[in-house]
Amino acid sequence: MTDLPNFRLDGKVALVTGASSGLGLRFANVLAKSGAAVVLAARRTDKLREVEKAIEGEGGKAISVALDVTSSRSVTDAFQAAEGALGPVDILVNNAGLGSDGRVTDVPETDYDMVMDTNAKGAFLVAQEAGRRMIARKQGGRIVNIASVAAFEVLPGGSVYNMSKAAVAMMTRAMAREWARYDINVTAICPGFILTDINRELFDSEYGKKQVMSYPRRRLPVESDLDGALLLLCSDASRAITGSFITVDDGQYI
Repeated sequence: MTDLPNFRLDGKVALVTGASSGLGLRFANVLAKSGAAVVLAARRTDKLREVEKAIEGEGGKAISVALDVTSSRSVTDAFQAAEGALGPVDILVNNAGLGSDGRVTDVPETDYDMVMDTNAKGAFLVAQEAGRRMIARKQGGRIVNIASVAAFEVLPGGSVYNMSKAAVAMMTRAMAREWARYDINVTAICPGFILTDINRELFDSEYGKKQVMSYPRRRLPVESDLDGALLLLCSDASRAITGSFITVDDGQYI
């Protein structure tokens, strides 16, 4: 009988950026419940410690590390702290990022720098550091970048955000190509609009309800709808998947 894919992560160390809230918080909990020891990384360490306690309270293992993804020094220090506490990082979920509104003619230079420094440069610095360490270790690894449908579809009013996520998508393919020989799989999850606490008020408004009704399924995905894609790409079941994008938008942009 053929063995079925195994999505468990027992014995693995996973680092999740932006783990203090939103999708990063969800990702950290899912990985912990699947057996990984999780490194919770973000700027808000007070919030991370609450997440850490919650994971450990459910029998999981987690530590918190301070991380500013826009600083290469902070990135190196975070990985050093992670390795010192749990051992080498096998899985990176490169999630930290921020949104942005504004038409091209209206975007201030400071907003442009903030979005690109976090979403593009920050994602690069973290993946670069993870890749360097995985190559040196010679045991492969998984890097899952969190991009967006905005990498391929123009979201009106989100010009710089669209650009930043397109950069993450191409970065994913470039890294996958360079690191394939080291058994490092680099992939990306591209969510559509997902219902979270951050946008709940928007989608409860008349404008938001109208937007949801324009989608083929007339609903919004929720955070848990990303669990399957995450576990696939982080586990050994994705052995032959690299340089790929998984779109999770419930058909919003078919």
